Amino acid sequence: MTDILLIALFAFLGAAAAGLLGALVLRLSRHRSLAVSMSVVAAVAVTAMLAGTLAVARAMFLSPHDLTVVTTVVAMAAVVSLVTAVLLGRWVAARSRDLTLAARSFGDGGTFAAPEAPATAELAALTRELAATSTKLDASRARERALETSRRELVAWISHDLRTPLAGLRAMSEALEDGLAVDSGRYLRQIRTEVERMNDMVGDLFELSRIHAGSLTLSPTRISAHDLVGDALAGADPLAREHGVRLVGDRVEAVPVEVDGKEMSRVLGNLLINAIRRTPADGTVAVAAHRTGGGVVLSVTDGCGGIPEEDLPRVFDTGWRGSHARTPPAGAGLGLAIVRGIVEAHAGRAEVRNVTGGCCFEVTLPPA
Repeated sequence: MTDILLIALFAFLGAAAAGLLGALVLRLSRHRSLAVSMSVVAAVAVTAMLAGTLAVARAMFLSPHDLTVVTTVVAMAAVVSLVTAVLLGRWVAARSRDLTLAARSFGDGGTFAAPEAPATAELAALTRELAATSTKLDASRARERALETSRRELVAWISHDLRTPLAGLRAMSEALEDGLAVDSGRYLRQIRTEVERMNDMVGDLFELSRIHAGSLTLSPTRISAHDLVGDALAGADPLAREHGVRLVGDRVEAVPVEVDGKEMSRVLGNLLINAIRRTPADGTVAVAAHRTGGGVVLSVTDGCGGIPEEDLPRVFDTGWRGSHARTPPAGAGLGLAIVRGIVEAHAGRAEVRNVTGGCCFEVTLPPA
């Protein structure tokens, strides 16, 4: 038993010395290639075995011939181990370089293309994560391009929509100043109408800026959806009569919601105004409210004839107004963007889908 303990002690001391030396070499070469590190590890393993074997051999007083045989066997094992470590390290390093080049390509704005060569399980997992990240970045770039397009359209449309009333106001004010207005009262009423129109546009811009800046402050209260929809229908009734559109609200359940009454009235008002302006005369705009498993759904269905499928994802974008045939003369493309911003501030979501003869805008709110 004592001999076994001595052999174990000598073997441990020899292997420990080789291990400490290998740890020092690994620390010095930690910034080098993986092939170098794997070669060092293989060399440490073989050296530790050789050092322990030599220490035990000397303690056992082996003959020179036997010691030479043991050393030769260990040396051959060292050669095979080092060759295997170098080949494995070079293979892993090559796969890492391929992955680095692929990651660099999509980091510069391209799309990640996974290397075709087989890799280790860890590199394969990293490849899958990079592919998923690339997909997310592509979607983010697409959203960014869509937002930038919306901003440019908004600036162009707002400039046009503001220039038109300003030109009219200048012409009417000059006519009044020069005494050329035959009916000054009509000119003054028209000026007031144009000023109110511009005031609404500026108000929409201010509201949208508050939403985008995250400074929209809500004061939620518990209110019945029936009362909320009833107030919105009463406010939109004059516009509906002017356009010859029927308002229907007979499918409104008295379900409670906890919302900011003022802001949610603006949401319903914008949806109703949008629906009335796009529904032809003698058409119908229907409002409904009901409870679902995910909350309370408020919907406004119009008779606009539907929205092209390719435009559905952009309906709530800032500045979107659809085709020229669907563009109202006073619209700036802000109403639906404000709707989405207010609804999302309530932790809800706004959606649109085509139905027979028109489209249905749905606002889903969390249950009270």
